[in-house]
Amino acid sequence: MTVAYWIVAAVLAVFYLYSGGMKVLRTSEQLQPMMAWAGTTIPMPGVRAIGAIEVLGAIGLILPPITGIAPALALWAAIGFVILQVLAAGFHLSRGETRQIGLNVGLVAVAAVTVWLATVWV
Repeated sequence: MTVAYWIVAAVLAVFYLYSGGMKVLRTSEQLQPMMAWAGTTIPMPGVRAIGAIEVLGAIGLILPPITGIAPALALWAAIGFVILQVLAAGFHLSRGETRQIGLNVGLVAVAAVTVWLATVWV
């Protein structure tokens, strides 16, 4: 189970470090081609907050289990990602963006597996 957790958590963490890092570091104009809602529907401080949550969650999946300090935080980070993606799917549905839902559903599934593995392992 430990190896499975690390594989799934690493994939999820890399995705959210990249995604969150983009939201934190890029301008509204740079994000517009990928995320039409960034800076328009959701103001840039909100986009930056979402990015910061994603980066902190990615760190929460990896750092506590590696250091052994409060490893249960990895479980909470994974649960946070499930909640984040359910809310994101609802947001995209409310805007009529049904194509984006596939990514959200996939990320919910990976985060749910991470929750299960963290529950078993932690």
